Amino acid sequence: MAEKMIKKIIKKIVIFVLRGEAKLILRKYKPKIVGVTGTVGKTSAKDAIYAVLSREFYTRKNEKSYNSEIGVPLTIIGAKSAWSSPIGWILILLKGLKLLIVRYDYPELLVLEMGVDRPKDMGKLVSWIKPDVAVMTRMGEIPVHIEYFKNLDELAKEKAKLLKVLNEEDYTVLNWDDPIIVGLKGKTKANVYTYGFSETGARDDLDLTASNYRLFYREEDGRDIPEGIIFKVDYKGNIVPVRLYGVFGKQAVYNVLAALSVGSILGVNMVEAAESLSVYKPPPGRVRLLEGIKRGFIIDDSYNSSPAALEAAMEVLRDIPASINPETGKTARKIAVLGDMLELGRYTIEEHKEAGRLAKETADLLFTVGPRSKFTAEEARVLGFNTENIFEFSSADEAKGVLQNKMQEGDIVLIKGSQSMRMEKIVEEIMAHPELKEELLVRQEKEWQDR
Repeated sequence: MAEKMIKKIIKKIVIFVLRGEAKLILRKYKPKIVGVTGTVGKTSAKDAIYAVLSREFYTRKNEKSYNSEIGVPLTIIGAKSAWSSPIGWILILLKGLKLLIVRYDYPELLVLEMGVDRPKDMGKLVSWIKPDVAVMTRMGEIPVHIEYFKNLDELAKEKAKLLKVLNEEDYTVLNWDDPIIVGLKGKTKANVYTYGFSETGARDDLDLTASNYRLFYREEDGRDIPEGIIFKVDYKGNIVPVRLYGVFGKQAVYNVLAALSVGSILGVNMVEAAESLSVYKPPPGRVRLLEGIKRGFIIDDSYNSSPAALEAAMEVLRDIPASINPETGKTARKIAVLGDMLELGRYTIEEHKEAGRLAKETADLLFTVGPRSKFTAEEARVLGFNTENIFEFSSADEAKGVLQNKMQEGDIVLIKGSQSMRMEKIVEEIMAHPELKEELLVRQEKEWQDR
């Protein structure tokens, strides 16, 4: 007990010193700051924004999802987490001190993902960070982390603190297709930039409109293999085509729109910004299409999960067409492997049941992982999903071998779940090239592997 208390005190001291150093570094070097928040798409939007801005500016972004009271100062200092290494943390603090004592070549722009897990999280960050541009990606009807808030409105208000600190010369970039974010427009004095999606063309209520979304393919061994997505962006009457390789789903379109909006605000040419995004790749575990065993495909969305993100991932599973085996004439199956969604509080049961409804509409086989996902399997059965094609497991380790045995030629497998469900273990089991796991999968650090 005493040891835990000592560790807690030391952690608080480290956070206090990190924050103090980071605050002084910002005051000394005065970089422009782009703050990114939301409950869906923060990390991918942050990476897309970085891809656009780094072409013209010396830019730094958060590593992975370093978006907390520890992660954001680490980004400002330019260091990675030392995890449980005391010496590592001392070296990080010394690095911050060196930045203050000696003048170094520091980034002109910081793209900071700013997360909210609990009440007051955003308030703590904006008490010492003031962005020049703030981006709100998506909230969704039932966001992740709502477990620690009274209701959705309280969570939205916490996120909106990022907008309230902006001045009249600043900008906020809002996803205008999210009704909760639309309602936040009045929370800021900043100039408002809006983006959204249309099936046909430009919308009068938007600064940037995406339309004509579709997948594109390459032919290989008699198969049409999905390569990415194509869409058009309308900006002040000008049409900019965007082609993304290895990226799938309409959520990726929103990430691009956020990035192009920020680029436009900061003076980046729209065509050049779109070209920068053509080589952009989503982070590991975020709707990445990987080659699977038995000539199949894996939609690896194993980083984390929430109701809105799950719905987006299921749309990708639905949109990728199943191949037909020329020898047998059989159509490949679609398999949903869904782990528990955590931190949903009182919405836990209903949202896991909703996952069962989505599976019934989209998948041929359903694998569930975790105690909460039993409600997913239960609802799928109630709705008429073939009970012989539903498989329930308590952990990823239990599920992975069975999935491998059940897979058939050309199957398309979506794998998604919250971080602690460790769904990347299942991806590793069925990926065609597990030797590339450190490059392609999330949570490959030693600290994660030892858990």
